[in-house]
Amino acid sequence: MYSTCLFCHAELGANEVIEHFPVGRRLAFDAAKGRLWVVCRACERWNLTPLDERWEAIEECERLFRDTRLRVSTEHIGLARVREGLELVRIGEPQRPEFAAWRYGDQFGRRRRQRILRAGLGVGAAGAVIGGALTIGYVTGVALGGSAFWIGNHVISGAKAVYRRATRGNPKRVITRVPLPDGEVAPVRLGQLPGIKIARSATPGEWSLLIPVSRQHLIHGETHVAITGEEAFRTAGSVLPSINWEGATPEQVKYATSLLDGDATAEAFFAHTARRIKGSQALAEIEPQRRLALEMAAHEEAERRALEGELHVLEAAWRDAEEIAAISDDMFLPESVGDFIDKHRPAR
Repeated sequence: MYSTCLFCHAELGANEVIEHFPVGRRLAFDAAKGRLWVVCRACERWNLTPLDERWEAIEECERLFRDTRLRVSTEHIGLARVREGLELVRIGEPQRPEFAAWRYGDQFGRRRRQRILRAGLGVGAAGAVIGGALTIGYVTGVALGGSAFWIGNHVISGAKAVYRRATRGNPKRVITRVPLPDGEVAPVRLGQLPGIKIARSATPGEWSLLIPVSRQHLIHGETHVAITGEEAFRTAGSVLPSINWEGATPEQVKYATSLLDGDATAEAFFAHTARRIKGSQALAEIEPQRRLALEMAAHEEAERRALEGELHVLEAAWRDAEEIAAISDDMFLPESVGDFIDKHRPAR
């Protein structure tokens, strides 16, 4: 039984209330369609479960939801808090806007609040770097002479790096992994996200993602690998939350949902987006509401495929998330320390 978020790789927590599914502190379920999600409390994203025990767990959730008095409901969606603080979200037959408001409103809103908080922390951290440098410069300014301007530029660059790290996170953090043409698998790190592009295909209705993959042990520098089909959707669903790190307001979520209504499928929406550009375009440079819609579409497509019998895809995604969560990628170390370790690590 998996216990790590598919998206942010945080621990999902546990409960002692649902005997057939003791994972998570907030569960969402749709009894009519047989869907059960674990809502990650760290990023608010919904993790669809591929477990055989899903139906028994859904029945338990339904029974507990009906028995509790601490609940709020609309015609189609309800929220209840049961024993030990476990929260249940019951899905009926909502229209897309209502479902999107429940599913995506919390996570995009949380990102927006975190962005504001991190921006404040980032400004403080960058200011501390500059302030410390100014103090040192005041004491040693005479001795520095012509080097002062050079050092000043480095201080400013350092302050910018501190701000980016405080707001965005460690650029070396592994977000996902992608297959390479030679059969190997390469990590995609946070610092590579600005280089990920969506490209139109010569074949009508098709599109691809271009991923910058660093392969220093084979070639120097970076090159892009093109992925299509199922793998492209999986990768898009993994990287778009980090690209959309600034979050959104309820109005932006509503507008993003309306963009999806014009296309029958997620595949059609991605293809339509690719047709709007010439050649290729970085995902980070697409207008924010469309990026939000792409994230929604990618997740819904992954769930559609899983629910249509391709549960092995979902199982693989969970295993991959658990493996990435176990990777020690020096999240809390300065880059200089990581570089030193890599340089002096014994050859195998």
